[in-house]
Amino acid sequence: MMTILRLMRIHQWVKNLLVFFPLFFALKFTETSLLFQAIAAFLFFSLTASAIYIVNDLRDVAEDRLHPDKRHRPIASGAISHVSAIFIAAGLFIVGLGGVSFYNKQLFLILVIYCVMNVLYSMVFKRIPLLDIFVIATGFLLRLLAGTDHAGITGVLPSQWIILMTFLLALFLAFAKRRDDVLLAGEGKKTRTAIHGYNIEFINSALAVMTAIIILAYILYAMDPAVAEHFGSDKIYLTVIFVILGLFRYLQLTLVYKKSSQPTDLLLRDRFLQLTILCWIALFVILVYLR
Repeated sequence: MMTILRLMRIHQWVKNLLVFFPLFFALKFTETSLLFQAIAAFLFFSLTASAIYIVNDLRDVAEDRLHPDKRHRPIASGAISHVSAIFIAAGLFIVGLGGVSFYNKQLFLILVIYCVMNVLYSMVFKRIPLLDIFVIATGFLLRLLAGTDHAGITGVLPSQWIILMTFLLALFLAFAKRRDDVLLAGEGKKTRTAIHGYNIEFINSALAVMTAIIILAYILYAMDPAVAEHFGSDKIYLTVIFVILGLFRYLQLTLVYKKSSQPTDLLLRDRFLQLTILCWIALFVILVYLR
């Protein structure tokens, strides 16, 4: 069972918490009925994403066996056979996509788009430098939209700010992750065909630019009068410190400690990063929900 859970990459479900962001920022996180709808969307999205992960692992098994970390994945290591993996993926697709087709047609459409995009990514886009990163970032946007009225779930329409910040942060994480591939290529361990379009200088410059853009965008968001009116607080700017601290901690992990290969693992293991995020959440809740 543990091997199957590893195959499903349960830890990657952390990404799907973006489904809850629209509720949180719309000040409707405490509305039980909407929260249950968001939980359902989270589960359907997670099961479908797990099926996609398995399909990608089946397709990338040769490349994964060359990667120092990915070679330990169940299919690459031989812990689970190809046939078993196919059956598990099919079952997840039936429960995830099949279930959501009866539950919510709009969410079903978003999941179909997500699946098609990931198949195209695996077959074509991941071999095209820059486009591969932008497709990854788009996947984060689809997770976000799954928790909005566009998916017929919460009745919440996403603001321009949450869409912009989600996309920018996703790009930042994707560039950091790609840096690890560049380092491996420098060691003679080329694991991606698109890596020829990147080098350390380019990745470092992109990370610096993305960091500056994200900080500036968040400051503009925190200082926006419309945002202050929406939240009923003009103190949102105080949360900027934790955004900057979190970004620089991630840069430290990426540039100094060279640990950017798996962003989800960093989030689940790095106590500094976890504490920074918890402080941001706590301050935001105090300023907005407990005012």
